Amino acid sequence: MPALLRAARGTYRAAVREALAGSGFDDLPRDGSYVLSAIARGGVPLAEVIAALGVSKQAAGALVDSLVVRGYLDRAVDPADRRRLVVSLTDRGGAAAACVRSAVAAVDEALEAAVGPEQVRCTRAALTALVSLKDRRA
Repeated sequence: MPALLRAARGTYRAAVREALAGSGFDDLPRDGSYVLSAIARGGVPLAEVIAALGVSKQAAGALVDSLVVRGYLDRAVDPADRRRLVVSLTDRGGAAAACVRSAVAAVDEALEAAVGPEQVRCTRAALTALVSLKDRRA
């Protein structure tokens, strides 16, 4: 199962990388597409997004810095709490996130065409349960 999960992730990663490069976003750093997509979906604090990556605070800070320098994110002081920084997508970041969403949807559609919507639904349910097993162990 772990080998299959790794290979399946590679299918999405390759599709996303190809779509980003083809749309002029070839400078997006590793894990950048994940961060942009999570911010675009909203509702999840950046700290949780970074925690899900499983990287150090230094690596996370370097990733955010890189996304800011490359024009994908804006960083500003939170007007409600001046001790905090708020990160938001720039127009370029929003376009890159939309590109990622489109690439993922294309893989999802191809998967559904290959095995049918019921199999995809069952697979999603099994993967969700697998993730919850990890959450329960933590």
